[in-house]
Amino acid sequence: LQLVESGGGLVQAGVSLRLSCAASVCTFSNYAMGWFRQAPGKEGEFVAAISWGGGSTYYADSVKGRFTISRDNAKKTVYLPVNSLKPEDTAVYYCAAAATYRRKSDQNGYDYWGQGTQVTVSS
Repeated sequence: LQLVESGGGLVQAGVSLRLSCAASVCTFSNYAMGWFRQAPGKEGEFVAAISWGGGSTYYADSVKGRFTISRDNAKKTVYLPVNSLKPEDTAVYYCAAAATYRRKSDQNGYDYWGQGTQVTVSS
């Protein structure tokens, strides 16, 4: 399974972006999906997760209400619209796939990772 993120960029505070993650696997709907981010000099941080069918989502408190995770299993893609961006949202954003949703906020609960897309927010 390969994951390819896109949609990052350099933006000003307050604007929005939509991050996408495309999977190269026929059984995409068998995987729970998550987004994580890593800011310069910091540990990786959980952002959001979505269950196989999209019926359950979970967010980090720091992004709740601003970010919305969704998925389109027919397109084998998971999305993360990121709204009202703040400078502290600056990070490399990674999507990941997991065979189980149980450890949805734990990096160790994910089996496959993308290469990441950079989001830089200027003040």
